[in-house]
Amino acid sequence: MKTYYLFDLDGTLLDPGIGITEGVRYALKHFGIEVAERSQLYPFIGPPLLDSFQEFMGLSLQEARQAIRFYRDYYQDQGMYENTIYPAIPSVLASLKDQGKTLALATSKPEYFAQKILDHYELAHYFDFIGGATLDEGRSNKSEVIQYSLQHLDNPDVNQVVMIGDRKFDILAGKEIGLTTIGVLYGYGSKQELQEAGADYLISQPEELLDW
Repeated sequence: MKTYYLFDLDGTLLDPGIGITEGVRYALKHFGIEVAERSQLYPFIGPPLLDSFQEFMGLSLQEARQAIRFYRDYYQDQGMYENTIYPAIPSVLASLKDQGKTLALATSKPEYFAQKILDHYELAHYFDFIGGATLDEGRSNKSEVIQYSLQHLDNPDVNQVVMIGDRKFDILAGKEIGLTTIGVLYGYGSKQELQEAGADYLISQPEELLDW
């Protein structure tokens, strides 16, 4: 049985499909790029935006930084409130706390937004620590965020920690640090993606976390 549960946010606790993709659409319009289908932008859900704007849209580093500023203009006013809580997440988090588990967030989303989102959706009180990226690229990749969250939990034994997420970035970063990893199949990463990343376990619904 694990004692410490680290959660990704987007695609794991909440479905951010509308908020993130509309924010990306808004940013891309400033570069004359129109995206007809929101689903084309789903790859943006998970990895750091700075990487995604360059990799998926071919923007330069400077353009990607500009795009992030446009994105955040939309996101802080509207996008962060365009989420849907996955069914059973509140009850699962409550049950884990009742079992004495320590819960923390480890998201590549800026911590500033993550805190506001969890407050808005009344999930923040379940977490012992909410860890995320910085706004200035000082802490951006998933491994850095996980290590940051663990430091704020007094660096527990990695054998007592599990990382839970829906994309390969969550799994690869967790494995790099030596954590047990659980890939969730109800988010934005495919079964193949999570398996190839080396997820130790896969779950189809949040309630399966209570079997641990």
